[in-house]
Amino acid sequence: MALPNPIRKLDPTVVNRIAAGEVIQRPANALKEMLENSLDANATNIQISAKNGGMKLLQIVDNGSGIRKEDLEIVCERFTTSKLRKFEDLTSIATYGFRGEGLASISHVAHLTIITKTGDSQCAFKVSYLDGKMKAPPKPCAGNQGTQIIVEDLFYNLGTRRKALKTTYEEYAKIADVVGSYAVHNSKVGFSLKKIGESSACIRTQPNSSCVDNICSIFGNSVSRELLDLEMKNDQLCFKIHGQITNANYSTRKLIFLLFINNRLVDSVGIRKIVDQAYSNYLPKGGHPFIYLSLEINPNNVDVNVHPTKHEVHFLHEEEITEKIREAIEMRLLNCNTSRVFYTQARLPTVLKPPSSITKDTESRKPSEDRSAGPSEVAPSRMVRTDSSQQKMQKFLSSESASQSPARDKKASESHSEATEGDKEQDKGRDLGEKKSGWKEVNLYSILTLRKAIEDSCHSGLRGLLKDHSFVGCVSRDKALVQHHTSLYLCNTSKLCEELFYQIMMYQFGNFGMIKFSEPVPLYDLGLMAIQSKSSGWTEADGSQTSLAEFISCFLSSKSAMLLDYFSISIDPDGALLQGIPILIDGFFPRMEDLPLWVLRLATEVEWGEEKMCFETLCRETAKFYALNFASHLPDNDSDNEDDDGDESGDPEKRNGSDGESQSAGGEVRDERSIAQDERTSGGRSKTWRHIVEHDIYSSLRKTLLPPKHFSKDGTVLQVAHLPDLYKVFERC
Repeated sequence: MALPNPIRKLDPTVVNRIAAGEVIQRPANALKEMLENSLDANATNIQISAKNGGMKLLQIVDNGSGIRKEDLEIVCERFTTSKLRKFEDLTSIATYGFRGEGLASISHVAHLTIITKTGDSQCAFKVSYLDGKMKAPPKPCAGNQGTQIIVEDLFYNLGTRRKALKTTYEEYAKIADVVGSYAVHNSKVGFSLKKIGESSACIRTQPNSSCVDNICSIFGNSVSRELLDLEMKNDQLCFKIHGQITNANYSTRKLIFLLFINNRLVDSVGIRKIVDQAYSNYLPKGGHPFIYLSLEINPNNVDVNVHPTKHEVHFLHEEEITEKIREAIEMRLLNCNTSRVFYTQARLPTVLKPPSSITKDTESRKPSEDRSAGPSEVAPSRMVRTDSSQQKMQKFLSSESASQSPARDKKASESHSEATEGDKEQDKGRDLGEKKSGWKEVNLYSILTLRKAIEDSCHSGLRGLLKDHSFVGCVSRDKALVQHHTSLYLCNTSKLCEELFYQIMMYQFGNFGMIKFSEPVPLYDLGLMAIQSKSSGWTEADGSQTSLAEFISCFLSSKSAMLLDYFSISIDPDGALLQGIPILIDGFFPRMEDLPLWVLRLATEVEWGEEKMCFETLCRETAKFYALNFASHLPDNDSDNEDDDGDESGDPEKRNGSDGESQSAGGEVRDERSIAQDERTSGGRSKTWRHIVEHDIYSSLRKTLLPPKHFSKDGTVLQVAHLPDLYKVFERC
């Protein structure tokens, strides 16, 4: 007969490690506990760093109130907290933490180090913990106000748990979800999340920003521009709700659901269901919205102590409250839907229907995307309709003579074909300069570093867009429309130009052609003109205008050798005369009215003391000069330039305010009148600004520009239409 096993009391270390496994299930749970402690400490800036998905290293730094030195001994013991005195306090708890298990659980499954400094302390203190106990007494060290917590080797003593975790990429994505959710809800606090070893943060929000701004920064502009405010209050059930929900124009394959109840990030199956019900009549099958809800309920009606990780809460009148939320969402969507109006437009008589103008997209398509299409057909929503030989947007905006259109369209088609062939040999790491005979290789470390920075910051998606785009037309002198596959984009031509000219300055460093002035211009006169203009910001405290102009003249003359050798900026040091400026794009001339201000900024805004900063700032200032109001001095249409004798708007000499020569990179000097003649289009008319934008600027953008990543966020390139989304709208009708 078998005897029963004796009942023994578990060792406290075993008990704590078992409990820690319930509270800390993955790196995201550990971060959530530490992040909530930072928010409870009234931090206004929180920085998180992770390595290997948080399993190798997880670090959080805040500027909160810190931890007192005398509390460091017990801060990692279980059930030690500053937020709860007695059990009844749970009925009115207003903080994130209350059980005192977060740091204790982390210390039992990882190596934990805390560096903290309070406002009244002379220095910071550093302590390491193991199984809830200090390894050694607190050690004084340097540190900023607040607390820094470092978690290393998470689950080093729980091999099974460590093996059960997902990949480092998936674990980091869950960490990003936690940080993004709290950043949206706590918009007054600045958050930053980055992978250790990477230069840029994947999430960064500014303190005192708005909720919508943070949604735009974290989830993208496609979400933020479709947001609707949701506000509701019910005194009978003692709750109120506010948040942001997307309208019927936005849908995604996976529901993005951020729910905060009394400022706690939680989940609720009931509220998820009513959200799907509310949107089922508005979104296509399989589509889901973005939802951010902050629900404030009387603390006496909420039980926060129902889940080890505080992932769920229970509250009274749950069914009634969820039903009220559903009604509020449906009412908000209904009001939004009634404001949408769809217009029909008759076919314009000038629009032809050549079958060859519709090409089929080569991308693979799932059968479910269009069940009505045959096996060999492409859904209409996936067809790419573009042909460079067809008419542009200007056909509907201007009254150009029909006799000029075929020749110009033919020339545009040939230019597009040449650009497409040239693009095949371009790649992200290629040299932006066309290497001609006599090309000088540049091996300066500073220039190579700046080029590397351009290539590292390149946005691959925008690069593909600009490389393969089809030019649609100019909306204004600084805005243009381009098409890429089935999407239409609005581009800021001025910003693209400035970046293009900067990159040309970098990649053609030391190999520029030169626009030579037939009459050199005194630097003193240019400096004095710039100082006297309102844009210079000159005040009497800066000194006399004549002395400043004299300084500019002498200073730039002393740099004449370097400016000529590297940038083809020709200055006669004896007479302090400006003789020439570089050619960045063949046939493109900057606005000479801005020449004085450029000379002033070369002398005052360029960091001449350090080589790398000198080259970077000088190239930036030159790029701004060439991009500033680049199209404001060019004619509107061909009717402005019918006189071949060279009127004020059509003659390049008068247009640029100079009568000079142009010298190519190979050393050839050409008279500007001959260059202007070469640039004439058919019919004896000079280039319009639209022609310059389409065939000079955007052709160069297609071939050479490496667009930086911030162009996708600052409005430089905006998507204004997407054909599949338009089809979805009409399918719902």
